[in-house]
Amino acid sequence: MKVPFLDLKAQYESIKDEVAVAIQQVLDKTAFAGGPFVAQFEKEFAAFCHTQYAIGVGSGTDALWLALVGLGVGPGDEVITVPDTFIATAEAISYCGAKPVFVDVEEKTYNMNPDMLEAAITPRTKAIIPVHLFGQMADMHPIMAIARKHSLYVVEDACQAHGAEYKGRIAGSIGDAGCFSFYPGKNLGAYGEAGVVVTDNADLDEKIRMLRDHGQGKKYYHAMIGWNARMDGFQGAILSVKLKYLATWNEARRRNAGFYGEMLGTIDGVLIPLESPGNKHVYHIYAIRVPNRDALIKALAEKDIQCGIHYPIPLHLQDAYKVLGLKQGSFPVAEKVASEFVSLPMFPELGQDQIEFVVRELGSFLDGQIVRQASH
Repeated sequence: MKVPFLDLKAQYESIKDEVAVAIQQVLDKTAFAGGPFVAQFEKEFAAFCHTQYAIGVGSGTDALWLALVGLGVGPGDEVITVPDTFIATAEAISYCGAKPVFVDVEEKTYNMNPDMLEAAITPRTKAIIPVHLFGQMADMHPIMAIARKHSLYVVEDACQAHGAEYKGRIAGSIGDAGCFSFYPGKNLGAYGEAGVVVTDNADLDEKIRMLRDHGQGKKYYHAMIGWNARMDGFQGAILSVKLKYLATWNEARRRNAGFYGEMLGTIDGVLIPLESPGNKHVYHIYAIRVPNRDALIKALAEKDIQCGIHYPIPLHLQDAYKVLGLKQGSFPVAEKVASEFVSLPMFPELGQDQIEFVVRELGSFLDGQIVRQASH
């Protein structure tokens, strides 16, 4: 049996007639850059997130960057985030001219540890970016309390958390802004690159709309230095089709995570994801932790089971951030979990028989490891 890490074609096959109609509508209206289909999706996604505004942009990275620029983050400022995330989180900070400052993560959730947050704040700190890693929201109540105490902005990196919930609030709706990626493999994925910023701040909404379109309020009248970060019409139309199914697809992911958890819970040496009390995890990534993960990934690949690693090197140890002068041991929890993560196949169309096959082969490999260790 072959088990892909992700199967975008299976999802496309289920909605291809609706997608074809949506694409044809964009062609008929020749509304290719921004336009009515993007505006319609913005309205729908704002309603989904329970926010006043949603601004479609070119990618999740654009969303993070423009949210920070829109909030006034710039050279000399510091923005606090976590080292256990995709580099786009820190890149957005750097492209503002600001400095990323890291705090370690919680070992059970892999999200920002609020107990370590206040110690990282300095007079230069302007904002905090909690990352809702793998589809589970960070512990937002203490993070927001600390931010408000110190008059700091909070930008939620919800790029992996479309539809996730924390104590009844949906991802993106708690901070000053929430940023989403619609990279094709996301829970809500475009057929190309796209992203969005959601907010309840009318001034921020207006500013980001100008920033994404070369700083112009009307054509050829540029009030500020902006950029070309528009969402294209095809992506807006396709995302409107797919948004209708997001809740159903997320429930399928949660069901699959339940199957994994039941079966993996009986295998020694495997740490399965924890869903924190009050949270609704949407399992963009189903990351387990195991010893000797490289050998496991190789063994599963030999059985036609595709796995991944999210993310093998924390940001403070990346060559791109050597300038920060941070060394091994600076953030021990992030470093530990990054060395143990294995991302198992996870997508809504994944079958229970495929999950059983993955778990059976994984268990067989780990049993063999235990036997070999005992014989030495």
